[in-house]
Amino acid sequence: MSFAAHRARKRFGQHWLQDDTVLERIVAAAELTPQDTVLEVGPGRGALTERLLASEAAAVQAVELDRDLVQGLRQRFGDNPRFALSEGDVLALPLPPATAVVANIPYNITGPLLERLVGRLDRPVAEPYRRLVLLVQQEVGERIRARPGSSAYSALSVRMQLLATCRTVCPVPPRCFQPPPKVMSEVVCLDPLPVEQRLDPALARTVEGLLRRCFAARRKMLRNTLAGLQPPEALQQLTEAAGIRLDQRPQEVAPAAWVALAAGLNRLTA
Repeated sequence: MSFAAHRARKRFGQHWLQDDTVLERIVAAAELTPQDTVLEVGPGRGALTERLLASEAAAVQAVELDRDLVQGLRQRFGDNPRFALSEGDVLALPLPPATAVVANIPYNITGPLLERLVGRLDRPVAEPYRRLVLLVQQEVGERIRARPGSSAYSALSVRMQLLATCRTVCPVPPRCFQPPPKVMSEVVCLDPLPVEQRLDPALARTVEGLLRRCFAARRKMLRNTLAGLQPPEALQQLTEAAGIRLDQRPQEVAPAAWVALAAGLNRLTA
């Protein structure tokens, strides 16, 4: 099947990015060098792939689920020795080795894909990518980079900011796609922290437990959601030492403060 005959499939979350300026900004944000191998998730018809192959990157490793698009991609780029294509589900396939990820990812798999590519606090990826440049739904991008006190600030904000340096590249309105999605989009850039800057596994597990406990009731004050972890006096001392007030709500607490609170809890229970 040719690309011209292929219609975007809703079940795959297919929206073709066709704005040249945005495509160029994505590749520029990746800052690719001859030492980079790029993982591209969901290359679609190859608009971004073409620009990645025109960059200085040593190779592009693409993963595409739609078998009809796989055929078209092989016809378009198969003669390029720097291009390799795997057919299948990126959440299930062994990922090819790469130093950077550049992708217009299907919005319906954003959460599990972020976990696959960046990891979790208590289980980060073994070898972090140098950089990820991802086109995501704007709501998700805002949550990833949100600061304490923002309405978008969430457990995802804390997790991602403890795993990577996060910034926005540019907003992407629906008109930049074919067919246009019903939501605004955003390009985000994530630079995973090097292994030596990651949280100790025991500390990461405690932070994760706190986030699950407190953000499950994000409208409640911490004196309510943290109650029972320690006797009231000990809990007061722990939160004060971490720079946290018990009349705060979880969305008001900075990532470093969550880490400090977790470290205090671990010392008491060691």
